[in-house]
Amino acid sequence: MSPTPSEAELLARAVRHLTPVLPVLTELGERFRDAGHELALVGGPVRDAFLGRTSLDLDLTTSASPDQIEATLAGWAEQTWDIGREFGTIGARHRGQTFEITTYRADAYDPDSRKPVVAFGDNLDDDLVRRDFTVNAMALRLPDLLFTDPHDGLDALAAGVLTTPHTAEVSFSDDPLRMMRAARFVSQLGVRVDPDVRGAMTDMAERLSIVSAERVRDELSRLLLGANPRAGLELMVDTGLADVMLPELPALQLEIDEHHRHKDVYQHSLTVLEQAIALEDEPDAEGPDVVVGPDLVLRLAALLHDIGKPATRRFEKGGGVSFHHHEIVGAKLARTRLRALRYDKDTIKAVTRLVELHLRFHGYGGGEWTDSAVRRYVTDAGPLLGRLHKLTRSDSTTRNQRKAARLSRTYDDLEARITRLRAEEELSAVRPELNGNEIAEVLGIAPGPVLGRAYKHLLAVRLDQGPIGREAVEVELRAWWAQQPESKEAP
Repeated sequence: MSPTPSEAELLARAVRHLTPVLPVLTELGERFRDAGHELALVGGPVRDAFLGRTSLDLDLTTSASPDQIEATLAGWAEQTWDIGREFGTIGARHRGQTFEITTYRADAYDPDSRKPVVAFGDNLDDDLVRRDFTVNAMALRLPDLLFTDPHDGLDALAAGVLTTPHTAEVSFSDDPLRMMRAARFVSQLGVRVDPDVRGAMTDMAERLSIVSAERVRDELSRLLLGANPRAGLELMVDTGLADVMLPELPALQLEIDEHHRHKDVYQHSLTVLEQAIALEDEPDAEGPDVVVGPDLVLRLAALLHDIGKPATRRFEKGGGVSFHHHEIVGAKLARTRLRALRYDKDTIKAVTRLVELHLRFHGYGGGEWTDSAVRRYVTDAGPLLGRLHKLTRSDSTTRNQRKAARLSRTYDDLEARITRLRAEEELSAVRPELNGNEIAEVLGIAPGPVLGRAYKHLLAVRLDQGPIGREAVEVELRAWWAQQPESKEAP
Protein backbone atom coordinates (compact mmCIF):
# COMPACT_ATOMS: atom_id res chain seq x y z
CA MET A 1 0.00 0.00 0.00
CA SER A 2 1.42 3.39 -0.98
CA PRO A 3 1.81 5.97 1.80
CA THR A 4 -0.75 8.75 2.14
CA PRO A 5 0.59 11.93 0.48
CA SER A 6 1.71 14.65 2.87
CA GLU A 7 0.12 18.10 2.88
CA ALA A 8 3.21 19.47 1.13
CA GLU A 9 2.90 16.87 -1.62
CA LEU A 10 -0.79 17.56 -2.04
CA LEU A 11 -0.15 21.28 -2.17
CA ALA A 12 2.56 20.83 -4.78
CA ARG A 13 0.13 18.75 -6.83
CA ALA A 14 -2.56 21.43 -6.55
CA VAL A 15 -0.15 24.19 -7.54
CA ARG A 16 0.87 22.16 -10.60
CA HIS A 17 -2.79 21.89 -11.54
CA LEU A 18 -3.06 25.68 -11.32
CA THR A 19 0.00 26.16 -13.55
CA PRO A 20 -1.96 27.54 -16.55
CA VAL A 21 -3.35 30.42 -14.45
CA LEU A 22 -0.47 30.93 -12.00
CA PRO A 23 1.23 33.71 -14.01
CA VAL A 24 -1.91 35.86 -14.07
CA LEU A 25 -2.70 35.04 -10.40
CA THR A 26 0.81 36.01 -9.36
CA GLU A 27 0.64 39.20 -11.38
CA LEU A 28 -2.68 40.10 -9.79
CA GLY A 29 -1.40 39.25 -6.30
CA GLU A 30 1.61 41.52 -6.77
CA ARG A 31 -0.63 44.32 -7.95
CA PHE A 32 -2.79 44.10 -4.81
CA ARG A 33 0.25 43.73 -2.53
CA ASP A 34 1.87 46.84 -4.07
CA ALA A 35 -1.38 48.73 -3.41
CA GLY A 36 -1.24 47.66 0.27
CA HIS A 37 -3.97 44.99 0.16
CA GLU A 38 -4.11 41.27 0.87
CA LEU A 39 -5.39 38.89 -1.81
CA ALA A 40 -6.07 35.14 -1.76
CA LEU A 41 -7.50 32.51 -4.06
CA VAL A 42 -10.29 30.94 -2.07
CA GLY A 43 -13.10 28.39 -2.05
CA GLY A 44 -13.98 26.28 -5.06
CA PRO A 45 -10.86 26.90 -7.18
CA VAL A 46 -8.59 25.80 -4.30
CA ARG A 47 -10.72 22.76 -3.52
CA ASP A 48 -10.89 21.80 -7.20
CA ALA A 49 -7.13 22.14 -7.60
CA PHE A 50 -6.65 19.47 -4.93
CA LEU A 51 -9.21 17.30 -6.72
CA GLY A 52 -7.57 17.79 -10.11
CA ARG A 53 -10.64 19.65 -11.40
CA THR A 54 -10.57 22.90 -13.34
CA SER A 55 -12.64 25.90 -12.23
CA LEU A 56 -13.74 28.12 -15.10
CA ASP A 57 -13.93 31.24 -12.93
CA LEU A 58 -11.48 32.17 -10.20
CA ASP A 59 -12.83 33.38 -6.83
CA LEU A 60 -10.60 35.60 -4.76
CA THR A 61 -10.99 37.43 -1.47
CA THR A 62 -9.22 40.60 -0.37
CA SER A 63 -8.83 43.16 2.38
CA ALA A 64 -9.62 45.87 -0.18
CA SER A 65 -13.03 47.52 -0.33
CA PRO A 66 -15.01 47.37 -3.59
CA ASP A 67 -13.84 50.88 -4.51
CA GLN A 68 -10.24 49.90 -3.79
CA ILE A 69 -10.63 46.70 -5.83
CA GLU A 70 -11.77 48.75 -8.82
CA ALA A 71 -8.92 51.19 -8.36
CA THR A 72 -6.36 48.38 -8.19
CA LEU A 73 -7.75 46.72 -11.31
CA ALA A 74 -7.80 49.98 -13.29
CA GLY A 75 -5.40 49.81 -16.21
CA TRP A 76 -4.90 46.05 -15.77
CA ALA A 77 -8.31 44.44 -16.30
CA GLU A 78 -9.76 44.66 -19.77
CA GLN A 79 -13.25 44.78 -18.28
CA THR A 80 -14.79 45.08 -14.82
CA TRP A 81 -18.37 44.89 -13.55
CA ASP A 82 -19.92 45.59 -10.18
CA ILE A 83 -23.17 43.65 -10.29
CA GLY A 84 -22.28 42.14 -6.90
CA ARG A 85 -21.08 45.38 -5.28
CA GLU A 86 -23.65 45.21 -2.47
CA PHE A 87 -22.04 41.91 -1.46
CA GLY A 88 -18.55 43.32 -1.89
CA THR A 89 -17.86 41.57 -5.20
CA ILE A 90 -16.24 43.08 -8.30
CA GLY A 91 -15.90 41.00 -11.47
CA ALA A 92 -13.02 41.36 -13.89
CA ARG A 93 -11.64 39.86 -17.07
CA HIS A 94 -7.98 39.79 -18.11
CA ARG A 95 -6.47 37.83 -21.02
CA GLY A 96 -9.65 35.80 -21.38
CA GLN A 97 -9.69 34.78 -17.69
CA THR A 98 -12.61 35.76 -15.47
CA PHE A 99 -12.16 36.70 -11.81
CA GLU A 100 -14.56 37.53 -9.00
CA ILE A 101 -12.88 39.45 -6.20
CA THR A 102 -14.79 39.90 -2.93
CA THR A 103 -13.98 41.96 0.12
CA TYR A 104 -13.43 39.91 3.30
CA ARG A 105 -16.88 39.25 4.65
CA ALA A 106 -18.67 38.26 7.83
CA ASP A 107 -22.32 38.13 6.87
CA ALA A 108 -25.40 36.96 8.73
CA TYR A 109 -29.02 36.37 7.76
CA ASP A 110 -32.09 37.77 9.38
CA PRO A 111 -33.97 34.61 10.49
CA ASP A 112 -37.09 35.77 8.67
CA SER A 113 -35.46 37.28 5.60
CA ARG A 114 -34.40 35.81 2.25
CA LYS A 115 -31.64 38.39 1.84
CA PRO A 116 -28.28 38.44 3.62
CA VAL A 117 -27.14 41.25 5.86
CA VAL A 118 -23.60 41.89 4.66
CA ALA A 119 -20.80 43.04 6.93
CA PHE A 120 -17.28 43.46 5.59
CA GLY A 121 -14.44 41.88 7.57
CA ASP A 122 -10.79 42.82 7.92
CA ASN A 123 -8.89 39.51 7.91
CA LEU A 124 -8.79 36.23 6.02
CA ASP A 125 -9.43 33.93 8.99
CA ASP A 126 -12.72 35.65 9.85
CA ASP A 127 -13.72 35.40 6.21
CA LEU A 128 -12.99 31.67 6.06
CA VAL A 129 -14.98 30.79 9.19
CA ARG A 130 -18.17 32.17 7.60
CA ARG A 131 -17.90 29.95 4.54
CA ASP A 132 -20.28 27.07 3.98
CA PHE A 133 -18.03 24.00 4.35
CA THR A 134 -14.47 23.34 5.44
CA VAL A 135 -13.54 22.06 1.96
CA ASN A 136 -14.39 25.58 0.73
CA ALA A 137 -12.62 27.31 3.62
CA MET A 138 -9.11 26.80 2.24
CA ALA A 139 -7.16 29.64 0.66
CA LEU A 140 -3.95 30.29 -1.23
CA ARG A 141 -2.45 33.66 -0.35
CA LEU A 142 -1.12 35.59 -3.34
CA PRO A 143 1.40 36.25 -4.71
CA ASP A 144 3.45 33.98 -2.42
CA LEU A 145 1.21 30.86 -2.68
CA LEU A 146 0.95 30.42 1.09
CA PHE A 147 -1.65 27.75 1.90
CA THR A 148 -4.15 28.64 4.64
CA ASP A 149 -6.42 25.96 6.08
CA PRO A 150 -7.55 26.91 9.61
CA HIS A 151 -10.46 24.44 9.66
CA ASP A 152 -8.71 21.32 8.30
CA GLY A 153 -10.57 21.40 5.02
CA LEU A 154 -7.85 19.41 3.28
CA ASP A 155 -8.22 16.55 5.77
CA ALA A 156 -11.99 16.60 5.25
CA LEU A 157 -11.53 16.60 1.47
CA ALA A 158 -9.13 13.66 1.67
CA ALA A 159 -11.62 11.77 3.85
CA GLY A 160 -14.52 12.66 1.55
CA VAL A 161 -16.53 14.18 4.40
CA LEU A 162 -18.50 17.41 4.35
CA THR A 163 -18.17 19.42 7.57
CA THR A 164 -18.74 23.09 8.43
CA PRO A 165 -16.19 25.62 9.78
CA HIS A 166 -18.66 26.78 12.43
CA THR A 167 -21.35 24.54 13.91
CA ALA A 168 -23.70 23.24 11.23
CA GLU A 169 -26.65 24.95 12.95
CA VAL A 170 -24.97 28.35 12.77
CA SER A 171 -23.86 27.80 9.17
CA PHE A 172 -27.34 26.78 7.99
CA SER A 173 -29.04 29.48 9.99
CA ASP A 174 -26.86 32.06 8.23
CA ASP A 175 -27.93 30.72 4.84
CA PRO A 176 -30.44 27.84 4.69
CA LEU A 177 -29.57 27.24 1.03
CA ARG A 178 -26.32 25.69 2.28
CA MET A 179 -28.32 22.60 3.19
CA MET A 180 -29.17 22.11 -0.48
CA ARG A 181 -25.58 22.93 -1.36
CA ALA A 182 -24.51 20.02 0.85
CA ALA A 183 -26.68 17.70 -1.24
CA ARG A 184 -25.25 19.24 -4.40
CA PHE A 185 -21.68 18.58 -3.27
CA VAL A 186 -22.63 14.98 -2.49
CA SER A 187 -23.70 14.73 -6.14
CA GLN A 188 -20.80 16.67 -7.64
CA LEU A 189 -17.83 15.67 -5.47
CA GLY A 190 -18.77 12.22 -4.24
CA VAL A 191 -18.43 13.25 -0.58
CA ARG A 192 -20.71 12.30 2.31
CA VAL A 193 -22.06 14.59 5.02
CA ASP A 194 -20.89 14.05 8.58
CA PRO A 195 -23.50 13.20 11.26
CA ASP A 196 -23.66 16.76 12.63
CA VAL A 197 -24.36 18.17 9.17
CA ARG A 198 -27.02 15.55 8.46
CA GLY A 199 -28.66 16.15 11.85
CA ALA A 200 -28.77 19.92 11.32
CA MET A 201 -30.23 19.47 7.82
CA THR A 202 -32.97 17.27 9.28
CA ASP A 203 -33.75 19.60 12.17
CA MET A 204 -33.66 22.79 10.08
CA ALA A 205 -35.11 21.61 6.75
CA GLU A 206 -38.16 23.83 7.09
CA ARG A 207 -35.93 26.95 7.05
CA LEU A 208 -35.30 26.29 3.37
CA SER A 209 -38.76 27.74 2.77
CA ILE A 210 -37.44 31.29 3.28
CA VAL A 211 -34.97 30.96 0.39
CA SER A 212 -36.02 32.37 -2.98
CA ALA A 213 -37.26 29.90 -5.59
CA GLU A 214 -34.58 31.04 -8.03
CA ARG A 215 -31.73 30.12 -5.67
CA VAL A 216 -33.33 26.76 -4.87
CA ARG A 217 -33.80 26.08 -8.59
CA ASP A 218 -30.15 26.79 -9.36
CA GLU A 219 -28.95 24.41 -6.63
CA LEU A 220 -31.31 21.68 -7.82
CA SER A 221 -30.06 22.06 -11.38
CA ARG A 222 -26.42 21.87 -10.30
CA LEU A 223 -27.21 18.79 -8.21
CA LEU A 224 -28.94 17.08 -11.14
CA LEU A 225 -26.05 17.88 -13.46
CA GLY A 226 -23.53 16.36 -11.03
CA ALA A 227 -21.84 12.98 -11.37
CA ASN A 228 -24.10 11.22 -8.84
CA PRO A 229 -27.44 13.04 -8.52
CA ARG A 230 -29.09 10.00 -6.96
CA ALA A 231 -26.97 10.34 -3.80
CA GLY A 232 -27.78 14.04 -3.50
CA LEU A 233 -31.50 13.49 -4.04
CA GLU A 234 -31.61 10.69 -1.48
CA LEU A 235 -29.97 13.00 1.05
CA MET A 236 -32.60 15.67 0.39
CA VAL A 237 -35.43 13.17 0.81
CA ASP A 238 -33.95 11.54 3.92
CA THR A 239 -33.42 14.89 5.67
CA GLY A 240 -36.79 16.39 4.69
CA LEU A 241 -35.41 19.09 2.37
CA ALA A 242 -37.32 17.62 -0.56
CA ASP A 243 -40.57 17.93 1.40
CA VAL A 244 -40.05 21.69 1.28
CA MET A 245 -38.85 22.28 -2.29
CA LEU A 246 -39.82 19.16 -4.29
CA PRO A 247 -42.56 17.36 -2.32
CA GLU A 248 -43.59 15.28 -5.34
CA LEU A 249 -40.35 13.27 -4.99
CA PRO A 250 -40.82 11.89 -1.44
CA ALA A 251 -44.50 11.40 -2.28
CA LEU A 252 -43.37 8.62 -4.63
CA GLN A 253 -42.50 6.50 -1.58
CA LEU A 254 -45.79 4.63 -1.81
CA GLU A 255 -46.32 1.87 0.70
CA ILE A 256 -46.29 -1.57 -0.89
CA ASP A 257 -49.28 -3.53 0.39
CA GLU A 258 -48.43 -7.19 0.83
CA HIS A 259 -51.49 -8.10 -1.23
CA HIS A 260 -50.97 -5.45 -3.91
CA ARG A 261 -47.29 -5.68 -4.71
CA HIS A 262 -45.87 -3.16 -7.14
CA LYS A 263 -42.61 -1.37 -7.79
CA ASP A 264 -41.26 1.17 -5.34
CA VAL A 265 -41.97 4.22 -7.51
CA TYR A 266 -39.40 6.38 -5.68
CA GLN A 267 -36.53 3.94 -6.14
CA HIS A 268 -37.72 3.21 -9.68
CA SER A 269 -37.55 6.92 -10.55
CA LEU A 270 -34.03 7.26 -9.20
CA THR A 271 -32.97 4.20 -11.19
CA VAL A 272 -34.54 5.63 -14.34
CA LEU A 273 -32.55 8.82 -13.74
CA GLU A 274 -29.32 6.85 -13.46
CA GLN A 275 -30.10 4.84 -16.58
CA ALA A 276 -30.95 7.96 -18.56
CA ILE A 277 -27.64 9.53 -17.54
CA ALA A 278 -25.83 6.40 -18.71
CA LEU A 279 -27.41 6.83 -22.16
CA GLU A 280 -26.20 10.41 -22.60
CA ASP A 281 -23.36 10.79 -25.12
CA GLU A 282 -23.77 7.26 -26.43
CA PRO A 283 -20.49 6.67 -28.32
CA ASP A 284 -22.13 4.84 -31.21
CA ALA A 285 -25.04 7.24 -31.60
CA GLU A 286 -25.27 9.35 -34.72
CA GLY A 287 -27.73 11.70 -36.33
CA PRO A 288 -30.22 14.20 -34.97
CA ASP A 289 -31.21 12.26 -31.86
CA VAL A 290 -27.91 12.37 -29.97
CA VAL A 291 -28.32 13.78 -26.46
CA VAL A 292 -25.20 15.57 -25.26
CA GLY A 293 -24.75 15.23 -21.50
CA PRO A 294 -25.13 16.36 -18.90
CA ASP A 295 -28.63 17.22 -20.10
CA LEU A 296 -30.88 19.00 -17.59
CA VAL A 297 -34.12 18.45 -19.52
CA LEU A 298 -33.60 14.70 -19.80
CA ARG A 299 -32.60 14.39 -16.15
CA LEU A 300 -35.58 16.41 -14.90
CA ALA A 301 -37.93 14.37 -17.07
CA ALA A 302 -36.45 11.09 -15.83
CA LEU A 303 -36.81 12.20 -12.22
CA LEU A 304 -40.37 13.48 -12.62
CA HIS A 305 -41.81 11.07 -15.20
CA ASP A 306 -43.90 9.12 -12.66
CA ILE A 307 -44.95 11.89 -10.25
CA GLY A 308 -48.56 11.40 -11.37
CA LYS A 309 -48.69 7.89 -9.91
CA PRO A 310 -49.61 8.71 -6.29
CA ALA A 311 -52.70 10.64 -7.45
CA THR A 312 -53.80 7.94 -9.91
CA ARG A 313 -53.09 4.75 -7.96
CA ARG A 314 -56.02 2.36 -7.84
CA PHE A 315 -56.14 -1.14 -6.34
CA GLU A 316 -57.83 -3.53 -8.72
CA LYS A 317 -59.80 -6.69 -8.10
CA GLY A 318 -57.54 -9.69 -8.06
CA GLY A 319 -54.66 -7.92 -6.33
CA GLY A 320 -53.40 -5.65 -9.09
CA VAL A 321 -52.65 -1.95 -8.99
CA SER A 322 -53.13 0.59 -11.77
CA PHE A 323 -52.04 4.15 -12.49
CA HIS A 324 -54.30 5.06 -15.41
CA HIS A 325 -53.43 8.37 -17.12
CA HIS A 326 -50.60 9.05 -14.69
CA GLU A 327 -48.59 10.53 -17.56
CA ILE A 328 -51.22 13.23 -18.13
CA VAL A 329 -51.56 13.99 -14.42
CA GLY A 330 -47.79 13.87 -14.04
CA ALA A 331 -47.25 16.38 -16.85
CA LYS A 332 -49.60 18.84 -15.11
CA LEU A 333 -47.85 18.32 -11.75
CA ALA A 334 -44.43 18.74 -13.36
CA ARG A 335 -45.52 21.99 -15.00
CA THR A 336 -46.82 23.34 -11.70
CA ARG A 337 -43.69 22.41 -9.76
CA LEU A 338 -41.23 23.69 -12.38
CA ARG A 339 -43.13 26.98 -12.58
CA ALA A 340 -42.96 27.29 -8.79
CA LEU A 341 -39.19 26.79 -9.02
CA ARG A 342 -39.01 29.52 -11.69
CA TYR A 343 -37.63 27.37 -14.48
CA ASP A 344 -37.70 29.00 -17.90
CA LYS A 345 -40.60 28.37 -20.28
CA ASP A 346 -38.60 26.26 -22.73
CA THR A 347 -37.39 23.89 -20.01
CA ILE A 348 -40.89 23.57 -18.55
CA LYS A 349 -42.42 22.89 -21.96
CA ALA A 350 -39.80 20.26 -22.84
CA VAL A 351 -39.91 18.40 -19.52
CA THR A 352 -43.70 18.29 -19.35
CA ARG A 353 -43.95 17.08 -22.95
CA LEU A 354 -41.52 14.23 -22.21
CA VAL A 355 -43.50 13.25 -19.10
CA GLU A 356 -46.68 13.28 -21.17
CA LEU A 357 -45.15 11.11 -23.93
CA HIS A 358 -43.12 8.66 -21.87
CA LEU A 359 -45.75 5.89 -22.05
CA ARG A 360 -46.57 6.29 -25.76
CA PHE A 361 -44.15 3.54 -26.80
CA HIS A 362 -46.02 0.91 -24.83
CA GLY A 363 -48.79 1.04 -27.44
CA TYR A 364 -46.26 -0.20 -29.99
CA GLY A 365 -46.69 -3.76 -28.71
CA GLY A 366 -44.69 -6.16 -30.81
CA GLY A 367 -44.37 -3.70 -33.67
CA GLU A 368 -48.03 -3.39 -34.65
CA TRP A 369 -47.86 0.34 -35.27
CA THR A 370 -48.53 1.46 -38.81
CA ASP A 371 -46.07 3.79 -40.51
CA SER A 372 -48.65 6.50 -39.81
CA ALA A 373 -48.38 5.85 -36.05
CA VAL A 374 -44.60 5.95 -36.26
CA ARG A 375 -44.77 9.28 -38.07
CA ARG A 376 -47.05 10.66 -35.36
CA TYR A 377 -44.64 9.47 -32.67
CA VAL A 378 -41.84 11.39 -34.36
CA THR A 379 -43.81 14.55 -35.07
CA ASP A 380 -45.40 14.63 -31.61
CA ALA A 381 -41.93 14.40 -30.02
CA GLY A 382 -40.46 16.94 -32.43
CA PRO A 383 -37.00 18.11 -31.33
CA LEU A 384 -37.38 16.06 -28.12
CA LEU A 385 -37.22 12.72 -29.95
CA GLY A 386 -33.65 11.95 -28.89
CA ARG A 387 -34.51 12.59 -25.25
CA LEU A 388 -37.72 10.58 -25.58
CA HIS A 389 -35.68 7.64 -26.91
CA LYS A 390 -33.42 7.82 -23.84
CA LEU A 391 -36.28 8.29 -21.37
CA THR A 392 -38.32 5.42 -22.79
CA ARG A 393 -35.40 3.00 -22.76
CA SER A 394 -34.48 4.08 -19.22
CA ASP A 395 -38.02 3.48 -17.96
CA SER A 396 -37.43 -0.27 -18.06
CA THR A 397 -36.13 -1.27 -14.64
CA THR A 398 -37.45 -4.82 -14.56
CA ARG A 399 -35.18 -7.49 -13.09
CA ASN A 400 -36.60 -10.00 -15.53
CA GLN A 401 -33.76 -10.26 -18.03
CA ARG A 402 -35.94 -11.83 -20.71
CA LYS A 403 -38.56 -9.07 -20.46
CA ALA A 404 -35.88 -6.36 -20.45
CA ALA A 405 -34.24 -7.83 -23.56
CA ARG A 406 -37.62 -8.03 -25.32
CA LEU A 407 -38.41 -4.38 -24.59
CA SER A 408 -34.97 -3.33 -25.79
CA ARG A 409 -35.34 -5.28 -29.05
CA THR A 410 -38.78 -3.80 -29.63
CA TYR A 411 -37.49 -0.27 -29.20
CA ASP A 412 -34.56 -1.12 -31.49
CA ASP A 413 -37.19 -2.05 -34.07
CA LEU A 414 -39.04 1.25 -33.59
CA GLU A 415 -35.85 3.25 -34.00
CA ALA A 416 -34.98 1.27 -37.14
CA ARG A 417 -38.39 2.08 -38.60
CA ILE A 418 -37.90 5.76 -37.78
CA THR A 419 -34.53 5.67 -39.55
CA ARG A 420 -36.08 4.00 -42.59
CA LEU A 421 -38.94 6.49 -42.80
CA ARG A 422 -36.53 9.37 -42.37
CA ALA A 423 -34.55 8.08 -45.33
CA GLU A 424 -37.74 8.16 -47.38
CA GLU A 425 -39.07 11.49 -46.13
CA GLU A 426 -37.96 14.25 -43.79
CA LEU A 427 -40.09 13.45 -40.75
CA SER A 428 -38.79 16.30 -38.65
CA ALA A 429 -40.41 18.75 -41.08
CA VAL A 430 -43.59 16.93 -42.11
CA ARG A 431 -46.05 19.31 -43.77
CA PRO A 432 -49.16 18.84 -45.90
CA GLU A 433 -48.37 18.54 -49.58
CA LEU A 434 -50.29 21.75 -50.21
CA ASN A 435 -49.49 24.94 -48.34
CA GLY A 436 -52.07 27.40 -47.08
CA ASN A 437 -52.15 29.51 -50.25
CA GLU A 438 -52.55 26.42 -52.43
CA ILE A 439 -55.39 25.10 -50.26
CA ALA A 440 -57.18 28.46 -50.51
CA GLU A 441 -56.75 28.46 -54.30
CA VAL A 442 -58.11 24.92 -54.74
CA LEU A 443 -61.16 25.58 -52.53
CA GLY A 444 -61.65 29.21 -53.46
CA ILE A 445 -61.74 30.34 -49.83
CA ALA A 446 -60.11 33.17 -47.91
CA PRO A 447 -57.74 32.77 -44.95
CA GLY A 448 -59.56 31.96 -41.71
CA PRO A 449 -60.73 29.12 -39.43
CA VAL A 450 -61.97 26.98 -42.34
CA LEU A 451 -58.59 27.16 -44.04
CA GLY A 452 -56.98 26.12 -40.76
CA ARG A 453 -59.25 23.05 -40.55
CA ALA A 454 -58.41 22.13 -44.11
CA TYR A 455 -54.70 22.40 -43.38
CA LYS A 456 -55.04 20.12 -40.32
CA HIS A 457 -56.96 17.58 -42.40
CA LEU A 458 -54.24 17.43 -45.03
CA LEU A 459 -51.61 17.12 -42.30
CA ALA A 460 -53.47 14.09 -40.94
CA VAL A 461 -53.59 12.66 -44.48
CA ARG A 462 -49.85 13.23 -44.80
CA LEU A 463 -49.16 11.45 -41.50
CA ASP A 464 -51.54 8.57 -42.27
CA GLN A 465 -50.60 7.91 -45.89
CA GLY A 466 -47.22 9.53 -46.40
CA PRO A 467 -46.53 11.48 -49.63
CA ILE A 468 -49.28 10.69 -52.17
CA GLY A 469 -48.69 13.39 -54.80
CA ARG A 470 -50.41 16.69 -55.55
CA GLU A 471 -53.17 15.26 -57.72
CA ALA A 472 -54.27 12.75 -55.07
CA VAL A 473 -54.05 15.40 -52.36
CA GLU A 474 -56.34 17.73 -54.32
CA VAL A 475 -58.85 14.89 -54.74
CA GLU A 476 -58.72 14.21 -50.99
CA LEU A 477 -59.10 17.93 -50.21
CA ARG A 478 -62.15 18.33 -52.46
CA ALA A 479 -63.75 15.22 -50.98
CA TRP A 480 -63.24 16.64 -47.49
CA TRP A 481 -64.57 20.01 -48.58
CA ALA A 482 -67.74 18.45 -49.97
CA GLN A 483 -68.53 17.18 -46.47
CA GLN A 484 -68.19 20.62 -44.85
CA PRO A 485 -71.30 22.79 -44.27
CA GLU A 486 -69.38 25.84 -45.52
CA SER A 487 -69.07 24.29 -48.98
CA LYS A 488 -72.85 24.44 -49.38
CA GLU A 489 -72.77 28.18 -48.73
CA ALA A 490 -69.96 28.92 -51.20
CA PRO A 491 -71.02 30.76 -54.40
